[in-house]
Amino acid sequence: MICHQWHTRNWRDNISRVRRRDYFKKKIGTMRYLRSGIFLVFGICGLSLTVLAQRDTLSRQTINITSSFKPVLKDAVKINFSAAPPTPDSARPRLTYSIPTGELFTTYQPLALQPLALAIDSTGKWGASNFVKVGFGNYQTPFFQAGFTLGNAGNSNLNLFAHYVSSEGSKITNQNFTDAGFTAYGSTITAKKLELYGKFGIDQDKYYLYGYNHDTLSYKKSDLLQRYQTISINGGFRNLDPTQFGLKYHPDLRIAVFSDNHKATETNAVLDLPLEKYVGDAFGVKLGVNFDFTRYTPGIGKPITNNIYTLPLALLFKTPNFNLHAGLVPSWDNSSFRLLPDIEAEVILGTEKTILQLGWLTYYDKGSYQRYASINPYLSQPIQLLNTRVMERYAGFKGAITDYFTYNAKLGYTQYNNMPLFVNDYSNDGKTFLIRNESELQAVEVQGEVAFMKAEDLSISAGFHWRHFTKQETENKPWGIPPRELNSTLRWAILKDLWLKGDLFFFQGPKYLTSTGGSDSHTNGMDMNAGLEFRITRQLNLWVQANNIFNKKYQRWNQYQTYGFNILGGIVFRFDQKNN
Repeated sequence: MICHQWHTRNWRDNISRVRRRDYFKKKIGTMRYLRSGIFLVFGICGLSLTVLAQRDTLSRQTINITSSFKPVLKDAVKINFSAAPPTPDSARPRLTYSIPTGELFTTYQPLALQPLALAIDSTGKWGASNFVKVGFGNYQTPFFQAGFTLGNAGNSNLNLFAHYVSSEGSKITNQNFTDAGFTAYGSTITAKKLELYGKFGIDQDKYYLYGYNHDTLSYKKSDLLQRYQTISINGGFRNLDPTQFGLKYHPDLRIAVFSDNHKATETNAVLDLPLEKYVGDAFGVKLGVNFDFTRYTPGIGKPITNNIYTLPLALLFKTPNFNLHAGLVPSWDNSSFRLLPDIEAEVILGTEKTILQLGWLTYYDKGSYQRYASINPYLSQPIQLLNTRVMERYAGFKGAITDYFTYNAKLGYTQYNNMPLFVNDYSNDGKTFLIRNESELQAVEVQGEVAFMKAEDLSISAGFHWRHFTKQETENKPWGIPPRELNSTLRWAILKDLWLKGDLFFFQGPKYLTSTGGSDSHTNGMDMNAGLEFRITRQLNLWVQANNIFNKKYQRWNQYQTYGFNILGGIVFRFDQKNN
């Protein structure tokens, strides 16, 4: 009716343009208030229904820890997998046997790709938050985490973090473990844009050698104890802006002392002196010196030294559509000298959503007691330390299909020299593992990942690692290496204050050495985990985490069955949060 009146001649004759405008402003305003009131009523009704629906479940829900800027789930407490000591310092990423698999290809500075599939979870960014997280689970599993930030949020910070988790195990006798540690990290930025940093950490992990026939054998619990302790310090500095000569530098020193409860000690020191200079925007040079010293003293026997020296040299060329890193690395593996290739390139094809990746590089994975124990904590003290030389040749693509979907896929041919393999020591009832170094192992490897992220409400990612071994020199089988691995993760903000986290892990059972000297394969391992977190107040959260939901029984290491279904829950108290 109003629109009809608007188009009548009488209306145009009797009311001026200004009065018409004022009239309709009043009408529209009235309609807006009416509409807002309707939406408010429906919103209150919907919120009431949501609260009523949740009322019966709040007593059963527990929630995981949140990040500093938005409550999000922390990583699952995966007691169904054997916990591992801290990862040893290394200049290069190493091949790990844990699930999910670590990055196969070297850490290379890639071309920028937008959009990036960023995870909702701010895992590891505890340094920007202050929280205390406590909980308890079945198998008598207490859980504790705490993180504190001191100083201002700008140029100077001191971050403190402590954690503790232990378990009495399932029905298998002596399946206990304990993982505890403390880390302090501090950094400051000077007026001349120089960042100074330092880190101190201490970790202690306890395991028990429960991988034996419990029907026929019996041991004192104290005789089965495997305790590892690591004390580490790290310090260095770097210039945030290039000097007047275009130089960037980043000296870094890391020292770690590793020991067990059987009188073995190992000291590792790594000094890295990288230097980088760009000539204009396109050309650059990288120089460096790296010293990696290790001294290992077993419980019985003479000390063993294992040192690596490298002098990396590379030429850099970068354009908006092309990135080249071409280098050679003179390397000394103790007294053995080799010249290692270090070549990687990326090319943007057509649009910026597709990038071709090519690489040929060789590097060393340091052989150390600490590294071996981080892979398999049930091993005997090693009798020698050999460095693994890894040569990778690969090609692949990465890109973005939509604004929310990204992918990364690589096909490579990898050669491993002196690869450590783990076999049961059947002279000791098979409950400990010996290290056998494969002189040469070659494999075709396919690795890929996909990710979908929409804002901070939904994030889904999946990755796989497929290996096909083509050549092996000294051992019959690649003992302990899973040929296939798959992992996927879901992060979903179901409601404003309710978040869901889910994880799925799968691996094909690896080969293991039998007591008769033959070979066999484990059954495939699968593990599904899920967690919820719910914000009660500004500072208080509830969390719950369920692991191995389907109660799958599998062995990552021969004779060591993992935990079945386990569940933990508790509270998180957060404080001094300015961005809640």
